[in-house]
Amino acid sequence: MNWYGIRAIYKFEMARTWRTLMQSIASPVLSTSLYFIVFGAAIGSRMGDIEGVSYGAFIIPGLIMLSLLSESISNASFGIFFPKFSGTIYEILSAPVSAFEIVAGYVGAAATKSAILGVLILITARFFVDYQILHPFWMLGFLLLTSVTFSMFGFIIGVWADDFQKLQVIPLMVITPLTFLGGAFYSINMLPELWQKITLFNPVVYLISGFRWAFYGVSDVNVVVSLGMTLLFMLLCMTGIWWIFRSGYRIKP
Repeated sequence: MNWYGIRAIYKFEMARTWRTLMQSIASPVLSTSLYFIVFGAAIGSRMGDIEGVSYGAFIIPGLIMLSLLSESISNASFGIFFPKFSGTIYEILSAPVSAFEIVAGYVGAAATKSAILGVLILITARFFVDYQILHPFWMLGFLLLTSVTFSMFGFIIGVWADDFQKLQVIPLMVITPLTFLGGAFYSINMLPELWQKITLFNPVVYLISGFRWAFYGVSDVNVVVSLGMTLLFMLLCMTGIWWIFRSGYRIKP
């Protein structure tokens, strides 16, 4: 295992984050803060509790998950796509690092950035909404699992994309709508029975539900099922990355 190679890629990606601190960290935190102000403080104060939890507190897990999914995919996809776009990918391909080590470096950095962002949003939420975390260990577990899983998914998108437009198609056209329709701002138990069943086909429902359970002990789906679906999606992403390299696909401009 070339730990030096993994560390070099990881440190390079993390350094890029610190150079673009306003774009990478401050902007997502500010955007999420606006959600807390509008939905948590303004609208939330006029709404009743949902399953015994105030509306402002209820949406915190959903908003954090919304940022985690989008930023994990964005960080990982851009991290591997930009070297392809600029042509510097040849420096990595000519180095004595394996496909696994390349993935570990890029995915590790993207997941780290997303986890840091999630924690910062959690801290920021305290200024606007009062909340509690009943199961901090499970909360951290879902946070890290989601960050790693969707960073791998973002890596796949970055390898697949050959222009900036393709880089944004899946996050904007697929992931964001699924998150909004996955119970980020409401409980799916509030929907008509037919739509409750249809919503269960949305994989993001299980991520948000499990994450919310870690906070308040309430969920739309059994937490074991949520954890299982998260691990299943991680396995699918790992399989996708393995297939990309196993099939002879080459990362190239």
